[in-house]
Amino acid sequence: MSEQDIANIITIEPGKRGGKPCIRGMRITVYDVWEYLASGMSYEEILDDFSYLTQQDILACLSFS
Repeated sequence: MSEQDIANIITIEPGKRGGKPCIRGMRITVYDVWEYLASGMSYEEILDDFSYLTQQDILACLSFS
């Protein structure tokens, strides 16, 4: 995934979620996705629970630093 792809998916808005990096301007943060994965959720489980997310969103979170 290129830096441009990540920049198009991960957004930072000062007034949203305390300026934490979010996915496509939504209120779900990169850290939320990291926590779901760390707790043992699979990509499929995350995508089932959050139908508005895509696999590309999860990959962007994993590539974000």
